[in-house]
Amino acid sequence: MKGYEPRSSSSCAACKFLKRRCIPNCIFAPYFRSDECKKFAKVHKVFGASNVSKILIEVPEEQREDTVNSLAYEAEARLRDPVYGCIGAIALLQRKMVELQHDLAIAKDRLARYAAAATTPSSSTDISSSNVSLPPFPDFFTCSDFNDSFCHSSSSQSLSRHETVDDFIQIPYIF
Repeated sequence: MKGYEPRSSSSCAACKFLKRRCIPNCIFAPYFRSDECKKFAKVHKVFGASNVSKILIEVPEEQREDTVNSLAYEAEARLRDPVYGCIGAIALLQRKMVELQHDLAIAKDRLARYAAAATTPSSSTDISSSNVSLPPFPDFFTCSDFNDSFCHSSSSQSLSRHETVDDFIQIPYIF
């Protein structure tokens, strides 16, 4: 068994939590060591000991450790956010990634215009009055449970999907 360590005389965390005698072939023992009572308590609170044992029996032995780690992560996420669980955290990270890609596109365009202006100093185009065409910006659901500045942007700075913006006026730029 991957991650299996010979047991001492003490019970595994699951048997301690459930207040039962730990048998030699306990399904929980290799994955919930005796010092991981909080880990099992979270998994038990969200999934229940019976469901976890059924899941572990169904999963091939070489994948059980990963399964237990996934259950522990999902249980912790569910306890923090009962509605979305780990999906809420994933959606928040995806939203941040899209917003950062959006900011990167603006920065690259700005850099390209500065480079073009530096090579042609007698150019008649005014850089500060040119508009940036933004890449598509997908709509996401709001993450009201997370304290995050990305999810709570002010209405004056929010952009629609196909809007062009004068990035030197509406978006703060620090030199």
